[in-house]
Amino acid sequence: MYQKLRELWLSTTLKHKLSLYTAMVILIMASSAVFNVWVMDFTLDGFDKILSDNSRCNDFQQAMELEIDAFESYVRERTEEHWEEYILSCVRTERCIRALPFQYSSIGEERYARTWNIKNSYEAYSVFREQILKMNEEESGYITSLYRVYDMQDYLKDYARRLVQVTLSKGNETYQRQVPVFYNIPYLILAVSLCLTVMAIVLTRLLSNTLIQPVVKLAHNSRKIARNDFSGEDLAVPNRDEMGELVAAFNKMKHATEGYINTLKKNNEMAGLLHGEELERMEMEKQLESAKLELLKSQINPHFLFNTLNMIGCMAKLEDAATTEKMIYSMSNLFRYNLKTSEQFVALNQELKVVQDYVYIQQMRFGSRIRYDSDIQVNGGQVIIPAFTLQPIVENAVIHGLSKKEQGGRLYLRIWQKENCVIISVADTGVGMTQEQLESLKEGLKERRSAKVGIGLGNIYKRIHILYEKGEMNIWSRRGCGTVVQMVIPLERVDETETVTKKADEEKTGRKEIRKKEPDSENTDTGEADEKTAGQIGRKTEAESRKETS
Repeated sequence: MYQKLRELWLSTTLKHKLSLYTAMVILIMASSAVFNVWVMDFTLDGFDKILSDNSRCNDFQQAMELEIDAFESYVRERTEEHWEEYILSCVRTERCIRALPFQYSSIGEERYARTWNIKNSYEAYSVFREQILKMNEEESGYITSLYRVYDMQDYLKDYARRLVQVTLSKGNETYQRQVPVFYNIPYLILAVSLCLTVMAIVLTRLLSNTLIQPVVKLAHNSRKIARNDFSGEDLAVPNRDEMGELVAAFNKMKHATEGYINTLKKNNEMAGLLHGEELERMEMEKQLESAKLELLKSQINPHFLFNTLNMIGCMAKLEDAATTEKMIYSMSNLFRYNLKTSEQFVALNQELKVVQDYVYIQQMRFGSRIRYDSDIQVNGGQVIIPAFTLQPIVENAVIHGLSKKEQGGRLYLRIWQKENCVIISVADTGVGMTQEQLESLKEGLKERRSAKVGIGLGNIYKRIHILYEKGEMNIWSRRGCGTVVQMVIPLERVDETETVTKKADEEKTGRKEIRKKEPDSENTDTGEADEKTAGQIGRKTEAESRKETS
């Protein structure tokens, strides 16, 4: 039987289940309401009957007493007011007599006899009372008749008192018989409430097992699928209603979604591989185009440019134009270094020679506005640094710092060793930068944006951080004071003899056996201050810029 009912419940549609559940809930609520009404009616009916009988008997006793008082007042003083009061009291008494319970089956033998005596006695009393009131006080027999009325009133009062006593006694007996029932009513209410509560819980649990729990399981698995977690077994519910169909459809959707996502992952992986191959192909095409451009550039023979400059230098020598000759040789050295240096790393001396040639040319251009000083505390032939490192920074100091300052300034190059690193500092007393410009420059260097920092400075910053794990490049600047660029490069050394020999071979190739002693760097300063003063200003600029940044 239970199995059949269970199968019937599982196969019932959700609509019918909800309808049945609603009907059962309404039935439980209605049963509870009917039971409560019955308990209240039973309780109140017993008390109401006792209280009602007591009240009616008491009302008759009081009405009789009031009528007697009104009769005496009217007999003593026959006024209109006393007459009205007497009539009202009589009407009240008659109404109370009619209201007295007079059913033998419900009030019992004794109360019925008392009530019957009262009704008959009052009827005879009323007739005799009216006759007395019609008599004149001076007539014979008036007094005798009056006292007879008083005696009849005393009898009625006595009947009323006995009726009240009997009614109270009967009511008390009835109450005592019902007291045990009243005491058991709370327990009965509790028992019925528990039964109805159990029924409600059973119905709720039954509905929860077939409706709520499957929905909770669906929500839980939906959250797992939202996290791309398709693990776990399929949902299984015994329902054969709409919920069972929904769970079956959800399981199918889960497998379909899992397969679709796996397919998308494989497609994304394949697309990533294809994209990587496409990038490699584009990079190869870019390198090929660059190689074609370099090949086109290399078609212009650099020796033609070098030989032409050397020939102009020879002509300047024949004409005793020493300054012109040195400028041409400096320019030739710059071209040769830029066009023929293919190594990624060079000796420090080569970079210093390029800086000297570049500063000499700029001093010839700006005259005493540019003053140069250097302090090299390392062996330049044994220290290796990335090629094209110093000249672009010195060029930035001249173009963006010193040339924009009307009175010019000093350029100070200082190189020293600290632990296992070579520190290169290029300081100038030019126009400097504001704090906003400096922060924008640093941000552009970190984000590798050439538009903000320029190709030369950005390329040096990038190469230092790529080639050296501990390499650094710092910039300090103050508006109106100057700028300091400092590079920290891990120390690498080569054989000094090998470096010097290589440098000599390069110079020999480019000059066609023209030998001339180059001017010392000390003579490149054409300014007003001496070498010592320039060095002090350069160091002061570097120190002030560091202090401002911190």
